[in-house]
Amino acid sequence: MDAALRHGRVSLAVGFLAQGVAFALLVTRIPAIQDRYDVSDALLPAVLAAVPVLAGAGSVATERLVRRVRPSAVLRSAQPLVLLALLAVGEGHELWQLAAALAVFGLAVGGLDASINMLGVSLQRSYGRSIMLGFHAAYSLGGIIGASLAWAGAHWNLSLMELYGPVIGVLIPGALVAGRWYADQDTPEPHKGPGPAPVVCMKLLMPLCLVMACAYIGDSTVANWSAKYLQDVLGSSEQLATVPYNVYMVTTLLGRAVGDRGVRRFGAVAVVRGGTVLAAGGFAVVAAAPDAWAGMLGFTMLGFGLSVIVPQTFAAAGRHAGERHGARASDAAVARLNIFNYVGFLVGSPLVGALGDAWNYRGAMLVPMLLVLVTLLYARSFGPESTRYGGAYERPCTADVGRGSNGL
Repeated sequence: MDAALRHGRVSLAVGFLAQGVAFALLVTRIPAIQDRYDVSDALLPAVLAAVPVLAGAGSVATERLVRRVRPSAVLRSAQPLVLLALLAVGEGHELWQLAAALAVFGLAVGGLDASINMLGVSLQRSYGRSIMLGFHAAYSLGGIIGASLAWAGAHWNLSLMELYGPVIGVLIPGALVAGRWYADQDTPEPHKGPGPAPVVCMKLLMPLCLVMACAYIGDSTVANWSAKYLQDVLGSSEQLATVPYNVYMVTTLLGRAVGDRGVRRFGAVAVVRGGTVLAAGGFAVVAAAPDAWAGMLGFTMLGFGLSVIVPQTFAAAGRHAGERHGARASDAAVARLNIFNYVGFLVGSPLVGALGDAWNYRGAMLVPMLLVLVTLLYARSFGPESTRYGGAYERPCTADVGRGSNGL
């Protein structure tokens, strides 16, 4: 394997890890941010919703930007901006300063998420085998590290700047060094002018967009409601109620760490179907759980099941578009698909909360279960049943990963 590819793979994993740390440090310290800026409970949802909305705008802008510059150049600029915006969140005192910092964070994270997955899809194509889940495993590991650092900051009563400052001081140099080896292996030289838009058929991309949104509805349900569900519905202690999300994060990491091997052996379609059934079963267990320990079993199943869906959705969209129309269309497909990441994040938590208040939280858990099962209807969009990514199937570095019948 070419050394440039190996360096590109390691450096991109570092980028995913840094993003996982940064995002976890933001979302796990929301109560401290609310106290620092004196944000009312009524205003907080609007402030938080602005981040994924702006991230969607950043992803749209990135689709246009990569017609002129390489995705690696976007990533090299976006990642330091995300980290500096997080630092600004910890430094400010006035509400307008928080709004400005979160606006930069949202726009930059949209560009980061789009460009980093573009590079992941490109590297997977160059490798000729499934490696996308490994990148997302690095993101999950970063999330665990970030959440652990946030817990330590809360335990030792550190201010936001005392927590964020040293971490950002390590992450920015690491991201800048890693950025030197980002590899745009199959992306042609960008046009000097705007040029024609890449050909991406949204009608054929929509099944994958729907899968992405449903997966993130499930993910945001766990992130926002697992603690409340265990404590209020299953009668756990406050301390035990903090455990399910940590378990979910660890099982997501484990699922992604071994997922690429599963894809190489059994194919993307089989892995996605298996993950979907496991995730839906996890929601069913949570909804029917008689006690907190049974609930945690359900959240464990959810982590393993949902872990494989998002990375494979990015890989499928990029592969299908690239096979038909080349690398620029692949990048455009990834950017458009990425928007539905934020759609799911925006919809998931309010949906479950509204259903829980109007009906009950056990019943509310069945709704993301049904939405996740939508993936089974579109599983063939991830590739033909015969696709395998290991052994005799591996091809030279210039070849794509598999051949899908559902091209874009």
